[in-house]
Amino acid sequence: MKSKKISISDPSSVFTTYDLGCSTALLCADFELLTIEKDDPRKALFVFHKKSGIEETANKYFADKLDVKARSYFDNLKALKNKLYGN
Repeated sequence: MKSKKISISDPSSVFTTYDLGCSTALLCADFELLTIEKDDPRKALFVFHKKSGIEETANKYFADKLDVKARSYFDNLKALKNKLYGN
């Protein structure tokens, strides 16, 4: 099966956020992080593959209605911070 190439400049195929906590929650919910764009040294744009449910999951996170496993959240947060500050 051939995989479809995802264009990060196409808003219909990506979901983006500057929020580290939301990005961590999306990783816990098994959404795919495509890249982290660090054009501004003070903030990073997290770019996810847009698939069904990602916006609802992000909205649940901001409404404090999303349940995730604490250990999974911590591990994903640590991994994101390593990607942000390790490069």
